[in-house]
Formats: sequence, C-alpha cells, structure tokens
Amino acid sequence: MEFKPLFAGKLVRLAAPRSEDNEYFALWSENDEYLRIMDNDPARPITPEAWGEFEASLIASPNGFHFHLRTLADDTLIGSAGLFDIQWMHQVASLGIAISDRAYWGKGYGTDALQIILGYAFRELNLYRVGSTTISYNIRSMKAHEKVGFRQEGVQRSFIQREGKRFDLIQYGILRLEWEALQ
Repeated sequence: MEFKPLFAGKLVRLAAPRSEDNEYFALWSENDEYLRIMDNDPARPITPEAWGEFEASLIASPNGFHFHLRTLADDTLIGSAGLFDIQWMHQVASLGIAISDRAYWGKGYGTDALQIILGYAFRELNLYRVGSTTISYNIRSMKAHEKVGFRQEGVQRSFIQREGKRFDLIQYGILRLEWEALQ
C-alpha cells in the first residue's frame, strides 16, 4: 500500500517545535496586526520563555496536537497549526492556524497548511468533524477556510471588540465525508 504524505503539502510541512523557535514567536508577538487576526485575546508581546511555557502546555495536552509550520523550499519557520479540544468519543476537534511571518501572507501557505492539518485530523486521528473560527475582518482566513471545504456554520454577532468597533466571529466546520469528496 502506498501512503500519501502525512506532514507535507505543496508549500509547507508540519514540524515538531524546536526550542530555538521561541525567539521567532516572541518577535512575532510584537506585531499587533498579526495578533489581532491570530487570536481573540488582547494583543500583548511575550518573551521567548513565556512562549515556550505556553507551547509546552499545548504539547502536554492529551486532547491536542500542536505543530510548527516550515516551508518546504528552505525550512523557514512561518507559523503554527494545531488541533485542540479533541473530544475523542465524538471524534471532533477545533483547529487553529497562524501564518506568523507576514512575508508569507496571501501566498497560499495558509491554505496549504489547512489542507495538511485536515489530512492529519481525518486520516491519522480518525476524526469525523473539525471546527474553526475566524474574525469577520480576516478575509484571507475566511477565503482559505472556504477554499479547503469548510462551510460557514454560524455567526456570533458582534463577538469581538477592537478599538471601539464590534466584529462577528465566523464559525466554520468540515466533516470527513466533505473533505474526502474534495480529495
């Protein structure tokens, strides 16, 4: 039997975190634009040590899988992706992805990373459903989700507040059968 690549796509691969990567994530935490599309939490810079502690907690969770994203061309670290809040009994998980290095925004790296992490979720972890959310002003994320087969399942209206304005939180989901039909 021939197996499809599990950790590599066309542009990026899922890689194990390296301790030297903490410096990059700390540097990226100083980019407020990145922080405001990556997460719902208040933007704040963090130290390499704080990132390392945060990441250690992700890796230690039995209900999550966390990876760094590295380019295939030259092994450059560009972000992270993972599955979390896995409910094994129901075969469901939430997905998170961040292209942290803005030099790689809008060039297909996020879409490729979504394809890889979905393949891992459905082929390796035997999940049935993967959910994800994005903020309504993150158009690149919305397009990438829809391009790989996610369907918009709901909207939490005016969920996010940024600089005195309210934004919706868009909820996406994809089922294994939907993903398989696109392969």
